[in-house]
Amino acid sequence: MSLTLTAMSDGTAGGEQWPGPGQAPRKPRGPYISIITNRTTNLLIRGSMLFAVGVFLALVLNLLQVQRNVTLFPPDPVLSSIFSSAWWVPPCCGTAAAAIGLLYPCIDTRLGEPHKFKREWSSVMRCVAVFVGINHASAKVDFANNVQLSLTLAALSIGLWWTFDRSRCGFGLGVTIALLATLATQLLVYHGLFQYTSPDFLYIRSWLPCIFFAGVITMGNIGRQLALYEYKFIQEKIHQD
Repeated sequence: MSLTLTAMSDGTAGGEQWPGPGQAPRKPRGPYISIITNRTTNLLIRGSMLFAVGVFLALVLNLLQVQRNVTLFPPDPVLSSIFSSAWWVPPCCGTAAAAIGLLYPCIDTRLGEPHKFKREWSSVMRCVAVFVGINHASAKVDFANNVQLSLTLAALSIGLWWTFDRSRCGFGLGVTIALLATLATQLLVYHGLFQYTSPDFLYIRSWLPCIFFAGVITMGNIGRQLALYEYKFIQEKIHQD
């Protein structure tokens, strides 16, 4: 009897909770597992990573446009001497990138169509490289006219979607967000926040929607890959627990 009481007291002191009648014994979950499996924390982590990627791409790609005098910004004392850009461009692009990267896997889940085409980081990195190449072509490759440039970039952007996405959801969101981003850019140019040197379509360049579409597909792929990695990580932790 005394040995039984001693064993029970040892189990209680060790943090083990005894199950009630008809309940299976449960192992205690430490604070680390609780943090990793917390949905809000996961969204914040993924959103922060997507925001950082969006800011970095905005700084690099916008620098290409400014160096070729494709876009012109008013003098800005904060970033003009370093990045030749306005201070509000990187945070705006980062916020948009975070929203798009979180929206894509959410829509996939809502529609019940998980995206499984080329779900590995090497494919995502190639998608980013192609997107940077499309943006570089819009700034540095000389074409005979704007129509030829716009058609070429449109074909490249659709090719990027076909190569790295191929989902109807991805295409539909890409077109919708690209049109909304184009409209927002027209409003910004109209109010004098920046300008294009040779506008050919309502204050902007006609190839701009193609750049936006390629960017949306790229950030959607990054967001999907982060969500997939998070899902696998949580499943492994739960299995180990």
